[in-house]
Amino acid sequence: MAGVTPPARWRVLIASVHIRRILPRFLPLLAERKIEVIVPEGGHRFSESEMLTFMDETVDGVVCSDDPITEPIMARATRLKVISKWGVGVDAIDREAARRRGIRVCNSPGAFSDAAADVVMAYLLCFARPVHQVDALMRQGKWEQLPGVSLRGKTLGVIGIGDIGREVVQRARPFGLRLLGRDIREIDRSFCQEMGLTMVQLDELLCQSDYVSLNCDLNPTSFHLIGEYQLRAMKPTAVLINTARGPIVDERALGEALEQRRIAGAALDVFEDEPLPATSPLRRFPNVLLAPHNAYNTVEAVERVHEQTIHNLIAGLEESSSTQASKQARSIVR
Repeated sequence: MAGVTPPARWRVLIASVHIRRILPRFLPLLAERKIEVIVPEGGHRFSESEMLTFMDETVDGVVCSDDPITEPIMARATRLKVISKWGVGVDAIDREAARRRGIRVCNSPGAFSDAAADVVMAYLLCFARPVHQVDALMRQGKWEQLPGVSLRGKTLGVIGIGDIGREVVQRARPFGLRLLGRDIREIDRSFCQEMGLTMVQLDELLCQSDYVSLNCDLNPTSFHLIGEYQLRAMKPTAVLINTARGPIVDERALGEALEQRRIAGAALDVFEDEPLPATSPLRRFPNVLLAPHNAYNTVEAVERVHEQTIHNLIAGLEESSSTQASKQARSIVR
């Protein structure tokens, strides 16, 4: 009958705040593919209990940011076929549970490497030459010439030599920085030789570095990788930069190190609890630069991830449908 909308083939929960903001752009494409969307109202990131209220046996796919997708959630969504993660990190998704249930998990690897590496260098430069402080003084009518330090000859320690860590190394080299690296995996020797990167143990990196950049994944080996012991190993003139994941740093220990002036400062784009609580002690330190998980945020990178996330969703649903059809055909042949 003319004017009748065909029934949806799949139902998808749009949990990602990033996709929710621009969803109208993609609604015609999703409708064309017979995908019905469920758009919950709520905050920046949903909790597990909230996700449990949204998910049921009619949901075929979910688009998430850092919203938790745990085994209880998957158990409730018995028809779930694909989890399309907006961005790179998938630490909030129980990938082993997804594997057991045959649920496809997709993300956008390397999408924010350039953007995050640029921000690391921006933080590093701000601590070497305090342009933000000089600007604030000028606006207060003060003519104070604050001293900086030269980067040439200083040491940058990069923890995690993956996509982002490599980009950080490549950007840092022209500044004349001595480069140290640490990773749980063996790093290609040709890259190290080309960049002048020396791979060392964590303790040695922390003891020698003037700037420490965290660029590793969050996993069982990196949770609270930087705690009281590691902060005591750092130079009192050193700066910690975290654009990776908040729980890599023990924030209580970091607060104590800053309070006792055992390190010179920190730049934090990510936190153990996000958004950062209003009561967080980190807010009161003038030698700490804070940002709302914003290192990824360039117009170009975000646009690429929007497109990739929707593409991954559609491809995952269609592939699951093809696989099911193939299984049914083989069953008929038998």
